[in-house]
Amino acid sequence: MEHDGGYKHLFSHPEMIADLLRGFVREEWVSQLDFSTLERVSGSYVTDDLRQREDDLIWRLRWGKGWLFVYLLIEFQSSVDRFMAVRIMAYLALLYQDIIRQGWLTTAGLLPPVLPVVLYNGDPRWSAATSIQDLITEVPGGLAAYRPEVRYLLLDEGRYSEADLAPLRNLVAALFRLENSRTPEDIRGVLEHLIAWLAAPEQARIRRAFTVWMRRVLLPGRLPGTTIPEVEDLAEVKSMLAERVKEWTKEWERQGLEKGRLEGRQEGRQEGRREGEVALLLRMVELKFGPATDAVRQRLHSAGPEDLAEWSARILTATSLEELFG
Repeated sequence: MEHDGGYKHLFSHPEMIADLLRGFVREEWVSQLDFSTLERVSGSYVTDDLRQREDDLIWRLRWGKGWLFVYLLIEFQSSVDRFMAVRIMAYLALLYQDIIRQGWLTTAGLLPPVLPVVLYNGDPRWSAATSIQDLITEVPGGLAAYRPEVRYLLLDEGRYSEADLAPLRNLVAALFRLENSRTPEDIRGVLEHLIAWLAAPEQARIRRAFTVWMRRVLLPGRLPGTTIPEVEDLAEVKSMLAERVKEWTKEWERQGLEKGRLEGRQEGRQEGRREGEVALLLRMVELKFGPATDAVRQRLHSAGPEDLAEWSARILTATSLEELFG
């Protein structure tokens, strides 16, 4: 089971969507939601030019006194997409087209509100713009008034600390804590809460979903190459961790050290290549324009890879330092 597939399985349960809204959308309108009406909506749309497009998970529920709809477009990403806001705008357009075809309008004949959510669980931290306006050049003279206004809610798991998440009696917070765990003991602590929260018979399906995700996604990711025993319930996962805590803690630490060494070697190689590029470009600058000043040296040493590549190409035709650096 891939990571994204495991998440989609978890968030196919209404309990997860309800806790996502209650715990991570801190806005007044959430208090007016009727969570008992949560209903999964198909995420497959056919656009007007008959091109089919698959989206992630979409839900609707009653909001306030009337039947207004709130939809959640949940994007699962493991890498930063700089133009995610553009993708969200496209998904919203497809969704609204489908709403119009289905006749799911308000009593006033208007479109229902949509909450787009990007749930991110990768490294590094999310750095892309959450509003499409930040991706469009500002133009004077009134043209800026025609820029679209689309924004999405970002949930970057790695930005939440244990202090933020631990006080919450919330399934999504528990998921984030499991993702951010560093030792088997961390996982056992979260499991104790999940077992207590999901003890009712009617919660068997979501309890099973967490068990499957831990068995097929979380633990294999923490212990690559280790055979994970078959388990059927969260209590069995907890017992398994208790039995193997010493063995798996050592293996966990070993994996972490190996990962650190690999990352260190990779960073070292990258830094070595960069220093070589800087030295070569500095030599070319001095051959063409004479001895480099401290300011020029500082500019080269602080430059990013894109600038170094551009200047290395431009030095062949530049007639001055001003022209070289643009």
